[in-house]
Amino acid sequence: MFSRLVFGLGLLSATALVHPALAADVRTLQIIVSKDKQSLAVYDGTEVVATSKVSTGKDGHTTPSGIFSVLEKQKYHESNLYSNAPMPFMQRLTWSGIALHESNSVPRYPASHGCVRMPAAFAKMLYGMTDRGVPVIISDGELAPQPIEHPTLFHPDAPAMPLLSDVELRPSMPDSPEKPVQVAMNDTAAMPMPAAPPIAAPEPEPPSEPISMLVTRRTLRETVIDIQTLLNQLGFSAGNPDGFLGPSTVQAIKAFRTLRPAEFAADRSLVSDTLLREVYAAAGKGEPPNGVIMVRQAFKPLFEAPVTIADPGLALGTHFFTLHAVDAKAGRADWLSITLENNLSRETMKRLGIINQESSIITGKPIARSLSRITIPDETRRRIDALIAPGSTLTISDTGLGRETGEGTDFITITRG
Repeated sequence: MFSRLVFGLGLLSATALVHPALAADVRTLQIIVSKDKQSLAVYDGTEVVATSKVSTGKDGHTTPSGIFSVLEKQKYHESNLYSNAPMPFMQRLTWSGIALHESNSVPRYPASHGCVRMPAAFAKMLYGMTDRGVPVIISDGELAPQPIEHPTLFHPDAPAMPLLSDVELRPSMPDSPEKPVQVAMNDTAAMPMPAAPPIAAPEPEPPSEPISMLVTRRTLRETVIDIQTLLNQLGFSAGNPDGFLGPSTVQAIKAFRTLRPAEFAADRSLVSDTLLREVYAAAGKGEPPNGVIMVRQAFKPLFEAPVTIADPGLALGTHFFTLHAVDAKAGRADWLSITLENNLSRETMKRLGIINQESSIITGKPIARSLSRITIPDETRRRIDALIAPGSTLTISDTGLGRETGEGTDFITITRG
């Protein structure tokens, strides 16, 4: 997600502006597209470094709103869906066919088949600015990243000062008050004392490749993974924890239930809240969590871990965070945030157990409220704190992975199809 901004003034279109101080510097960037304004802005932190007009999808081929990232880049590409139409300087956002690309028709109103069209000079310039993984936010209205500080957000651990643990110290007081204290001394005139070297904090490790994270509500998949993992620990041979109810998992669940007839007398479902609670209790894990944090790096899953979401009947909303800068010595991380409007359907609210989606409306302080409701275990937090680097991202969403998230993607969240 690191992007180098190197280009000549001859590439700039009339719709673009570029901050000259950024030339040849490495920066973390994000791209924000407004469908209402038919405009695109490139941000470095909170500063706009380039803008352009665009044309998004017309009626019947609407460009989806949501959180994306650049998955693939090709200087010349032909559409697989629309008669091999040319798409120069293509930057893919989904594997289902949404991309940023050059076009000779950018009328500044919706005119495409779903992609985001850009003028030729700007498309070429933007192609040179970005790397794979750069975040792209598409929304109806205009959005801008804002600085945010919150204890739930991740930050590096400041390195501790080294201790002189190998130095043998004498007692500060004699064993007996009557005995004189003997002090060994050197003749400083004959043997000058060497200057003590300064004690410096160890240099922090260089940042790794950025990670992407998603905090969301647990689905049946995460529940089954937990049940498989814990049943294996309890000796029931539930198979590989993959989230699928294969024969080994089904047999292990039935065996577990058979040993507890009273607890499952009124529960006829194979996988249920009762089963999850009983498996957690048998493993000594306490109450089961209702949320999950998933971590990816270089478009590949790293790990996932349970989190707890307070007031689960209230929507979390859809929020996106980017890590703009890290000071490892000070243990400081500069996060930026955006809230996207995402009104959930009645069917989705019922499925997720949400009775109030006030948090998904862009008013007040929905980001801080949502962050404050998320509890991340200390072990998971320490693991992530050690991984974050400039360009790392965090998405908070009620709606899970989404159909566009898959192999070779970061976490893609669709807020409007």
